[in-house]
Amino acid sequence: MEQVWFEAGDGVRLEGELRRPDGVIRGSAVLCHPDPRAGGSKDHPLLWAIRNDLATRRLAVLSFNYRGVMGSGGEYGGGSGELEDARAAVGRVLQEARGSVFACGWSFGASVAIRLALQDERVSALAMLGMPLGDSGLDLPPLPPRAELARFVRPVLLLAGEADPFCPVPDLKSLGRALPASEVVVVPGTDHFFWHRELEAARLVGEFAERALFGSVSPSARGSGR
Repeated sequence: MEQVWFEAGDGVRLEGELRRPDGVIRGSAVLCHPDPRAGGSKDHPLLWAIRNDLATRRLAVLSFNYRGVMGSGGEYGGGSGELEDARAAVGRVLQEARGSVFACGWSFGASVAIRLALQDERVSALAMLGMPLGDSGLDLPPLPPRAELARFVRPVLLLAGEADPFCPVPDLKSLGRALPASEVVVVPGTDHFFWHRELEAARLVGEFAERALFGSVSPSARGSGR
């Protein structure tokens, strides 16, 4: 693991950790962490598990802290500043490997990741875990309009625990129907945090990344669980 530093477009200095795989790098990934106002950072067991799984698939993985979190400069940016941070992270990880970038976000980070992917064509595929939907009670930027989502044809994984209060399954399936190339996966017996199921969630994310970046997503898998 290597500590790295990079700058957002507005000059804010951000800290991250770069996990390079053994062997030839096939692609790269960026992980977007949960809400900093609730203590979210890159240092969570779920994100560690995802980082390690993706590295076994020979992706260079960049985990980073948004502005105002731990060693990163600046202060909370209302979702807009964090989007700029994620954009800068994509640029940094592309220094490790050209080509496909896989973006993965959890909770608040899922909100960041989908807005990033819609605006940045360098993101080839996207995974969102526990995307806050419905009446989540969280102060987040609004979900992009349905018409904009319908034009997004790159592969998307929507993953949630069946008991996630912030990501109700009916709302998750509705979002899946709005995204043309989505897979919806609901993990039974867990909630927003995937406690003690981190390795299972990481495997689901890694398998999706493998299909989306390096192989075809089968029609039977696309949109499963809707």
